[in-house]
Amino acid sequence: MPIAHSGCLDPENFKEFKLVKRQQLSHNVAKFTFELPTPTSALGLPIGQHISCRGKDSQGEEVIKPYTPTTLDSDVGYFELVIKMYPQGRMSHHFRELRVGDYLAVKGPKGQFRYQPGEVRAFGMIAGGSGITPMFQVARAILENPKDTTNVHLIYANVTYEDILLKEELDSLAAKYPGRFKVYYVLNQPPEVWDGGVGFVSKEMIQTHCPAPAPDIRVLRCGPPPMNKAMTGHLDALGYSPDMQFQF
Repeated sequence: MPIAHSGCLDPENFKEFKLVKRQQLSHNVAKFTFELPTPTSALGLPIGQHISCRGKDSQGEEVIKPYTPTTLDSDVGYFELVIKMYPQGRMSHHFRELRVGDYLAVKGPKGQFRYQPGEVRAFGMIAGGSGITPMFQVARAILENPKDTTNVHLIYANVTYEDILLKEELDSLAAKYPGRFKVYYVLNQPPEVWDGGVGFVSKEMIQTHCPAPAPDIRVLRCGPPPMNKAMTGHLDALGYSPDMQFQF
């Protein structure tokens, strides 16, 4: 099988991709599958980078928002977006209205994250809500690369159990790569029987579940702004220097 040519994205201009499948995952989350020009095409997205998607809100105004696909360039012929649709979200409206056969305008790649396999010994990851998508993409790319031995330690926070995105996929990565990938779920409103963390992500949780500060580790953050701010405070207090931290 020949390696796919350079990707299908243009960083300067929006390109249209056709929606070929839409799968409802919960009352407000759906997985959208978009077709690439040929069955061997790769999207052309470096690890940890995202795309800009353009749509219209309920008022017909143009909206542009960043999203990280849950697929990698090893998934040829298509790419997928797992989208949580919020009642008031302007781009959420566009995705709610999107039907199979419709086209989505996309440009990219975008983002500051650069990664070379073996660059760090371990990643800590602290994600909240939809902030899981770049973490999932990076974790998958590392674990599925036989030449990459980096360990990945993920703390993933949500309000309720139902809010956990990609849980099946994360659990199957943890089962498939038990020595290398660990995930610790934290819920603000946990169910009665729950063995994960409770409340907000604390300094103690980070100490227990993330690699300790060292020159060869990095901690990645992605969540709502108040969470990112709180996590930065925790990480600074625990002795993680700015160059050990990265925020998507």
